Amino acid sequence: MKKTLLPLLCLAVAAGCSSQGDRVQEQLDEFAPIQIGSSFVEGISENGREVLNYFRLASSEVDNIYWDQNFGDKSRLEGLARPAREFADVNYGPWSRIDGQAFAQGWNQRPLGANFYPADMTEEEFLACEDPEKNNPYTLLRRGEDGTLKAVWYHDAYKDRIEKIKSYLMTAANYTIKPSVREYLLSKIEALQTDDYYNSDKIWLSVQDSKMDLILGPQETEDDRLRGIKTSYESYVLLKDLELTNTINSFAAMIPTFQAALPCEEAYKAFEPGDNSTIYAYDMIYCAGAANAGVKKIAINRPYDLRVQTESGTRTAVLGNVIHAKYLKIILPAGRLLVTRDQSANLSSKAFFWNTVMREIAHGIGVKETVSGKGTVTEALGDEALTIEKVKDNVLGLYLNLQSIASGQNDPMLRRNDALATFVVSTIRSARFGDATALGRGNIIIYNYLKSREAFSIDRSGHYMVDFDKTEAAVTELASRVLTIQGEGDREAASILINDFGTPSESLLMDFAAMKRARIPVDVRFQFVW
Repeated sequence: MKKTLLPLLCLAVAAGCSSQGDRVQEQLDEFAPIQIGSSFVEGISENGREVLNYFRLASSEVDNIYWDQNFGDKSRLEGLARPAREFADVNYGPWSRIDGQAFAQGWNQRPLGANFYPADMTEEEFLACEDPEKNNPYTLLRRGEDGTLKAVWYHDAYKDRIEKIKSYLMTAANYTIKPSVREYLLSKIEALQTDDYYNSDKIWLSVQDSKMDLILGPQETEDDRLRGIKTSYESYVLLKDLELTNTINSFAAMIPTFQAALPCEEAYKAFEPGDNSTIYAYDMIYCAGAANAGVKKIAINRPYDLRVQTESGTRTAVLGNVIHAKYLKIILPAGRLLVTRDQSANLSSKAFFWNTVMREIAHGIGVKETVSGKGTVTEALGDEALTIEKVKDNVLGLYLNLQSIASGQNDPMLRRNDALATFVVSTIRSARFGDATALGRGNIIIYNYLKSREAFSIDRSGHYMVDFDKTEAAVTELASRVLTIQGEGDREAASILINDFGTPSESLLMDFAAMKRARIPVDVRFQFVW
């Protein structure tokens, strides 16, 4: 009996490992590999290509900083076998960014505070900490020699990496023939060394004469699920699509009009965006850090600094090549699977593009300061703020797009019903990102809210029939609701909205299963060809 027990145990362990490896491979396969490059590189001079090379080198150091922020020392993952090690590169750690769970043996659930805080820090300790910089978005919390908490500035914590970034950006500044780009790069170097990005952000918004762009530094707070405070490093290397930019940048002048037309009470429209806002179309040719982690963004709106937004505005960067790839790889096949045959004709790459553009415009407008004296929306809503903002961006973006279509200000080939049908499919698809992420949770809320307002019906075969009028009405209603929550800084109302609508419904879970059976990717992973 003893002689046969050990081989049986070994077989059981091997079977368990194989089973786990198969599950991880399935998760990895849900992120379809796509090649990312741009034909616009051909129009860049040799001098310009040198600048781009140094942008990429600087971005590689951003990647190293982000690994530390999200996980820690990535050498601890060297023992992972494929496919777990490959999937760890997608997630920047051994935890799925969809559900927050560990997919590799030996790891517990992802810490809510990532690596921004000590893993054993308690809520009581944080509240008792008297360091005035503990809530600064550019500090880590670490333990001193006596075990008490102290804030450590990013520029001190990552000094060696930042020195390398400084060297690469300085070399790029010396290569560039654009004085505006040189000024921006020098200001970025200063910002990285001081964690004061105000001046650099303003200078970046003024750079409008370059075919190349670099977005680099700590920006979004989504990785800090404990306090919603700490910012993650990211980097994008971009090439401007001059023809498409000329088309979409005209909407920048309409941003004050969009702000005035928000579907909410006048009191919540007080924010006045700066008059230097721009909307540019790009091909993204390289990204790193938070920009490359998990679900990939198709557009961004920067900067986040409310002072800069008020004084100068924002820049919406629409990533045309990523949008195109995701539409063909995910949105179109998901739509053909999910909606009725008649309404599948309403699926439109043009609608997906413009819904995305308007979503990013929506992020740069709306409510920034509460009218109730509770400070900024982020301060008032705390860790609920990002989810509420994701809901706002998406529904308000569709609202703005529908308004521009109705007024004849948008592409005459863009149809209202196309925008609505494509939005519903995109919402279902984006809800697959899971309630462990603000983006996924925001889309789950939108889906359930639309369902509660009978914005669509589902036939016996499981296909959606969108009621276009009810969908538009529900989107407008939800936009008004979240703008009111933000305006009042009403954290209780935010929690109620999230609790009531933030859990995947049975119909949504069935859609997830159907898309998985059809091998429709959850998202993509980049293979850079430049």
